[in-house]
Amino acid sequence: MHVLISGASVAGPVLAYWLRRHGFDVTVVERAPAPRKTGGHAVDLFRPAMDIVEKMGLAGPVTAHRTGTERLTMHVEGRERPVDLEVRKLVAAVSDRHVEIMRDDLSEVLYDATRDDVEYVFDDSITSVGGDGGVTFERGEARRFDLVVGADGLHSNVRRLVFGPESAYARWIGAYLAVATIPDHRGLDGHKEGVFGVGRVAAVYSAAHLDGARVLFLFRTPEQLDYHHRDTARQKELLRERFAGLGWDVPRLLDETDRASAFYFDSITQLTLDTWTRGRVALVGDAGYCPGPVVGGSTSLAVVGAYVLAGELAAAGGDHTRAFPAYQAAMGDYVRRSRSFALNAAKRLVPGGALDLGLLAGGAWLIGRLPGGLSRAASKLAAKGLRMHDQVALKDYSAYGAALR
Repeated sequence: MHVLISGASVAGPVLAYWLRRHGFDVTVVERAPAPRKTGGHAVDLFRPAMDIVEKMGLAGPVTAHRTGTERLTMHVEGRERPVDLEVRKLVAAVSDRHVEIMRDDLSEVLYDATRDDVEYVFDDSITSVGGDGGVTFERGEARRFDLVVGADGLHSNVRRLVFGPESAYARWIGAYLAVATIPDHRGLDGHKEGVFGVGRVAAVYSAAHLDGARVLFLFRTPEQLDYHHRDTARQKELLRERFAGLGWDVPRLLDETDRASAFYFDSITQLTLDTWTRGRVALVGDAGYCPGPVVGGSTSLAVVGAYVLAGELAAAGGDHTRAFPAYQAAMGDYVRRSRSFALNAAKRLVPGGALDLGLLAGGAWLIGRLPGGLSRAASKLAAKGLRMHDQVALKDYSAYGAALR
C-alpha cells in the first residue's frame, strides 16, 4: 500500500517512520522548498511522546537538542521585584520524562531518520484529492495513492480540500501568538526571562546550541484582529500597539522583532472537528485536532496521534474502514482533554485582569520560595492539567504489519 502524507514538520515524519516500519510505502509532500532549519519555537515532548521517540531510536539526538532551560525569571507589571523559578521543579511536577526542544530541531531529527526510506517531495502541494485516490499537485504530475493523510498543521491544505473551510471547525480562544528570532543580547544560556502584564506576556529564551534567541509575545483581545496572514508589517504593527508601555526590555525586543526576518504571527485557535477521517483521507496532529498553539501540548499530541494512526492501519492490514474508526476511538479522550486544558491554560498564562495577574505572580513566588517537598506539592497542584500528557497509555503495535511487507 502506498500512503501520501502532506506535511514534513513533526506528525508527518513520525507517521512516515511508523508506516514504513509496518511495511507501507510512503511519500511525503511538503510546501517548503527544503527542510526548515531556522530553529522555530520551543515545544514540549512529554513521557508518551518520548517513549515513542525512544522506540524510534531517536532519544539520543532529541535529548542532545534540548533547549537546556534551567531558570525562569518572571517580571510582573506593577511589581518591583521579579520572581525566580527553577525550571526543574516545574518540569518534575508535570512529567517524569520531558524534553523541551526547538520545533525545527525536532523536525530535522525526524527528517534525518526517515529520508533514506521515505520519498520526500519538497516545494510542492496537493491541489485535489479524488475519492479513488487520485491526487493532483501544484508542480508535480498527478499520481494515485491508496490513502492520503493531512499532517500539514493548523491551517491544513488537505483539511480544506476534503473537509471544507477552516472557519467551520476553528474556535478562536481569545489570544494571539508571535515568535521572532533575534540576537541574544542578554546572554541567556539556559535562562528564560519574561514580563507578565494584564492581557499580555513577552518572554525571551534561547537554546544551548543556538546563536540567537527567540522572543515570544502572547496577548489577549476581546475581538479578532483584522490582518492578512502574509502582511508581516501589519502584524508587527499590531504587536507594537498591544505592548506599548509594558516596560522591562519590551521596547528593545519590539525593535529587534521589527528587524527580524524569521517571524511568526497567528491566532491561538482550537480545532473542533468531530471526525478526522473521510473516505480514504485522514488528518493527524494539528491538522485534525490542534488544541491551541503554545497552550495545549500539541506536539506531544501529534507524535502520539501519528504513532496510533500508523499502528491501527497496520493492525487492520491496511483496511482504512477498520483502522480509521479505531484511530478515532484511541485518540478521542486524549484530544478532548487537551482541548479542555488549552482553554483554561490560555486564561491562566495570559492573565485577563489584575486579580488573575496577582494570583499568577503569587503562585510562582510560592513555588520558588517553599522548601523542597512543599514546593513540589505546590507545583503539582499548579500543573494538574498538564499531567494528563503523562497519563496516556500506548498500545504495542509491534506484532502488526508483516502481511504488508
